[in-house]
Amino acid sequence: MKNTASRFRTVALKILLIMVGATLSSIGLEIFLIPNDMIDGGVVGISIMVSYLTHLPLGLFTFFLNIPFLILGYKQIGKTFVLTTLFAITCLSVGVSLLHPIPGLTHDTFLAAVFGGIINGAGVGLIIRAGGSLDGTEIVAIIFDKRTSFSIGEIVMFFNVFILGSAGFLYGWDRAMYSLVTYFIAFKVIDIVVEGLDESKAVFIVSDLYGEITDALSARLGRGVTLLKGQGGYSKADSTVIYIIVSRLELAKLKSIVLGFDQDALITIGNVEVAGKKYRKKAIH
Repeated sequence: MKNTASRFRTVALKILLIMVGATLSSIGLEIFLIPNDMIDGGVVGISIMVSYLTHLPLGLFTFFLNIPFLILGYKQIGKTFVLTTLFAITCLSVGVSLLHPIPGLTHDTFLAAVFGGIINGAGVGLIIRAGGSLDGTEIVAIIFDKRTSFSIGEIVMFFNVFILGSAGFLYGWDRAMYSLVTYFIAFKVIDIVVEGLDESKAVFIVSDLYGEITDALSARLGRGVTLLKGQGGYSKADSTVIYIIVSRLELAKLKSIVLGFDQDALITIGNVEVAGKKYRKKAIH
């Protein structure tokens, strides 16, 4: 019974995230970008340009132009991702159709680029967190990633540079450049929404003063610290490596603590995804 209730809450939360995300993306597009002749990347960007040329509803194209990619993804990636993406695209198509009659909020192109990027990026980020996507080109990128040496990000970037460049011929190059600004803002906001401002960082610290540094990190950051036994590859000398996981916002403080004890300490930092209760901060009294 508990498992059923838990699954229901999970599905309901995903549906809510997708609907809110699609609403935000619709606002970013119809209230900020499209009235100022700017576009998004991917299939949505293509849809905006085709809608502009044909004077047919944008929602029509955002839905039907994604269908071939969804069929391809269903065979290559899996039905859960594709069905989630289909629901997200349907919500977006409905959203842009309902918001289309509403005039743009601003005709200042810079403000439209910035706020359109922020709002659209937040919407896409929520949908990604729910396990879906708004863009069929990402499905192609996932498939190509398995068969080529290029990463998903590089493939998506290639598609979007081509699409955003095409906007220059349609709207003028200044609008294409503003669209590129919007794209990079949205890309960063997506990263923040998906990873969170509290994104986790794994830090390795090599110092002869590991004892003092360990005590200071535990006391001042309230994080658990792990000591790893190591050996120099050249010197063969034994060493102790400090391993600690902190949030992005705590990095500056960590560096200050470590370098305050040892200016020659080696600090390496990497992105990690953390699961488990042990990561939670200890209470500091």
